Amino acid sequence: MSKAAAPRLELASADPSIAQEMARWLSHLGAERRLSPKTLEAYGRDLRQCLDFLSNHWGERVTLARFAALEATDVRAFMAMRRADDIAGRSLMRALAGLRSFGRFLEREGKGKVGALSAIRAPKVAKSLPKPLPMASAKRLADADERAGEERETWILARDAAVMALLYGSGLRISEALGLKRREVPRPGEGDVLIVTGKGNKTRMVPVLQNVLELVQEYVSMCPYPQPAEGPIFVGARGGPLSPRIIQLAMERLRGALGLPDSATPHALRHSFATHLLSRGGDLRAIQELLGHSSLSTTQVYTGIDSERLLEVYASAHPRR
Repeated sequence: MSKAAAPRLELASADPSIAQEMARWLSHLGAERRLSPKTLEAYGRDLRQCLDFLSNHWGERVTLARFAALEATDVRAFMAMRRADDIAGRSLMRALAGLRSFGRFLEREGKGKVGALSAIRAPKVAKSLPKPLPMASAKRLADADERAGEERETWILARDAAVMALLYGSGLRISEALGLKRREVPRPGEGDVLIVTGKGNKTRMVPVLQNVLELVQEYVSMCPYPQPAEGPIFVGARGGPLSPRIIQLAMERLRGALGLPDSATPHALRHSFATHLLSRGGDLRAIQELLGHSSLSTTQVYTGIDSERLLEVYASAHPRR
């Protein structure tokens, strides 16, 4: 493994050897595993909380040797402490995943094997199925006229409608839509696909409807700011990068106007894209590719598909039926 220098960390609850290995671990996850900055921040925070807990639990600063000798009861005590703070199951799962990753890193580096971490079962997490929007409502969200009564500039209403149309029409994450550069979005009649960069910096190709491109072009023609080819296609009121929060606020206004529930969020449009494709006979694996999911089970949860629907697909498509 590369011995590239990592930024120094200061940990009050652990000695410098742990701090050094933690810094190298996070650097490795960012450079080689290409985890997002938010994930790295969460993993670092979880490990710091664990080290703080262990220091209080043991009554001494945590050393590498002491951490390597971690026992299952120590890990369970830490998890129990976090659960007592009303931490959600998914956050506990992430914390355990981060600790295991750090343990594997230490083992690969020859700094000891933290066997206790693999002996702990991950906490159960209740699956909350997404709530797709009705098809008619999803389409209305991309209609700038629905917000005609607002005291907002026309180009801003057109911009928000174009973003909503991309989320529903191509199943994009909001970060993917707002990350598009001007050169990456074809003009109407000049292309029908987008190359988007998703989680883990992975790129994928997704189709885009011509009427969606027309909405984007309508916004572009109204936008008062320059749009260089390498710049973001969607900009804020002052010409800078558009914040996801602005689109979330636009959705909140539309919820009231259209009588939609609080579950109607920008991300719900991505769920709706997947669910509506499936309901019209779309192939689950093709939808998985369009969404950029690495796991088919994630797509299954996204679309709310149940065992009955899977059996229907099996019964209608199996060659031996």
